[in-house]
Amino acid sequence: MKKLTGNTFHYGWVIIAIAALSQFFSGPGQTYSNSIFIDYYIEEFGWSRSMVSGIYSAATLTAGFLLFFVGRLIDRNGSRKMAVAVSIALAVACFFNSFVTSLVMLFIGFFFIRLLGQGSMALISSSLIPQWFIKKRGRAISIAAIGGLVSSAAFPLLNVWLIEAFGWRSSWLILGIIIIVCFTPLALFLIQNSPEEMGLLPDNGAVLKKDSEKKPVEEISWSVKEASKTRAFWLLLLCAAIPGIVNTGLTFHLVSIFAEKSLSLETAAGILSLTALIGLPVTFITGVLLEKVKVQYMLILVFAGELLSLFLLQKADFLAAAVVFGLVWGVSMGIERIVMAVVWPNYFGRKHIGSISGIAMAMVVTGSALGPLPLGIAFDVFGGYLEILWFLMIFPIFGIIAALLANPPQKQAAVKKAISKELYGPAENPLLAE
Repeated sequence: MKKLTGNTFHYGWVIIAIAALSQFFSGPGQTYSNSIFIDYYIEEFGWSRSMVSGIYSAATLTAGFLLFFVGRLIDRNGSRKMAVAVSIALAVACFFNSFVTSLVMLFIGFFFIRLLGQGSMALISSSLIPQWFIKKRGRAISIAAIGGLVSSAAFPLLNVWLIEAFGWRSSWLILGIIIIVCFTPLALFLIQNSPEEMGLLPDNGAVLKKDSEKKPVEEISWSVKEASKTRAFWLLLLCAAIPGIVNTGLTFHLVSIFAEKSLSLETAAGILSLTALIGLPVTFITGVLLEKVKVQYMLILVFAGELLSLFLLQKADFLAAAVVFGLVWGVSMGIERIVMAVVWPNYFGRKHIGSISGIAMAMVVTGSALGPLPLGIAFDVFGGYLEILWFLMIFPIFGIIAALLANPPQKQAAVKKAISKELYGPAENPLLAE
């Protein structure tokens, strides 16, 4: 029997870098970027905040329904083709947003940047890394998450500067140009869909000899139909939706919430950047902890952090309190970003990860769609956000309960135990164990 020969350079590091860039350039479709434009729409066109929030929610919800099909396309065509096509389309969507003059155009613009940015670009990243890493999946995803963290720190401040310097219409044009110039060529030339396509194996980059009798080890994989029959699948979908509801709602209206507390636009942008910066070390710690701690416990931390964040935001009447809120919120979002990316391939394998992650991302986007609207309505009805912030605390409580009940599903338990032992050594992967 011939052995697997070592590969001095693990191409998985290139994949991590591209996945990080995919998360970074999803920025124009993310709420932390769009929130900077909202007040300019309201000021220029005279639209109400609840009207803009409703259109944003409707566009996001509509986009969410299509993400399952995007996931299927990733499984069918591979991440490279999809990354190139999606990034070009996202740039075009940014160009379109620079010409918005009506509510219909606003809906179309929101729809495409949410589908392509928040949804598809992030989905490409979350589908690509699990193909290349099994043993160190948590760490790999945590490193790639730097792209999303830097994006959430950079785009609010970048957008403020661009709008003040060039106006909001030109800012959209510049964002589109940045995407198509900086990301699309890298996706085309550097993305490899899986290690097997290069004659490699996950994790160690070893070259697989064609005449080798040893076959690569595979995780137990679940199809969408199989996964949908487990209780954990539906509970995790609920866990995926709740942060979208809470975090997107807060991010979308943070400028207005802070203005109500006499805090400036620059302060709001700074807090959004702070949450990203504090999330950087948190993601690394989370990636390591996920190799030792049950994912349910990490999910509980996420929702506990959201509860505390909602409480602290109500007390953020001065800069120091706003900073404390930003720190706690950033820790919660940093943990959530890694946990929700790891849990799907660890529970259901990597063979159908595009389709399963597409459904999960659809729930995230659906939650994001539902988040801004109630806050916008509450502001128009009550003249403030106090009542709605108390109401939002219900959702993290539901999340804690769902996380406690979402035990890993079992499929061919004896086979899975043997595979887990070969993959991870004597100590089974805690996320795959009973």
